[in-house]
Amino acid sequence: MFFRWDWLRPQLTAPIVPTLGPVHPDALTVGLFEDTLRAADTGDFLPYDKDRRWGGEKDEKVLREDVVHQPERTLIPTLTQRGRGTVKVFAYGLPDSVVDEAAELAAKLAAAHDVAGARVVRPLGPETAHPRGTRIQLKDFTTAPCPAPDGPVRPVTAWPTAVQDTFAPFAEAMTGDGLAFLHTQMQAGRCGPVLAAAIEDRIVGAIGPMEVRPDAIGCPQLMPQYFAVLPETRGQGLGRLLWRAAMHWGQTHGAAYQLLQTEVDGPSDRLCQSEGLASLGFNHTTSA
Repeated sequence: MFFRWDWLRPQLTAPIVPTLGPVHPDALTVGLFEDTLRAADTGDFLPYDKDRRWGGEKDEKVLREDVVHQPERTLIPTLTQRGRGTVKVFAYGLPDSVVDEAAELAAKLAAAHDVAGARVVRPLGPETAHPRGTRIQLKDFTTAPCPAPDGPVRPVTAWPTAVQDTFAPFAEAMTGDGLAFLHTQMQAGRCGPVLAAAIEDRIVGAIGPMEVRPDAIGCPQLMPQYFAVLPETRGQGLGRLLWRAAMHWGQTHGAAYQLLQTEVDGPSDRLCQSEGLASLGFNHTTSA
């Protein structure tokens, strides 16, 4: 075993694992970190990797030979060749100096691998004052019912054909939120259902795909979704309606929980906070 849990566990201020992202606190074990090293050798997806559902090959891998693992800090670099390529160094450790060390390592490895990006990923605890980046939030489906909301939301395929045909221009308009990519997956039949909100026979918001898969310890997890509402139709409660419909779908399809990442103080962040989700910490990424 490469990682010592008695060293690493005190450094994990937020449940973030390189190449996997946020995980449920109950699933946060040394085995996850060991699995990422094994996956770096094979290039395969781990069985519980959320990106596995999109097919293809795993793009991001741990640079295992460059991992720094010591009692006070652990630096885990990863490499992705997407675009012009990026090295990210996940900096675990309580001293603030860990960020400077991670930045130095990221810059060095970016040059060695001839990629353009060098970044530092710093997990921060939920008690962090004035946080930046993304907040990791937990929706627990076992604590309270998630009733179906009353409003113009249904699966895309349940809308009349004329309304379904408006999904393509909606998705194109929301490319920056991932909806164009989602649309290609829908057309290829490679994802679960997508819930959509429509006004005057036009789709103006969507959340999906809706899929439940087991996590690393076999617990059913509602997978992350793409989520967007057209800017000109915001302020009418459609985002909350879509989100509640998604939570109802997840609960009725057997999910135990969902993890969400929301931009701190952004619309989705405020929505989730108002819906009572638990904050597990923050993920702050900076350029090296």
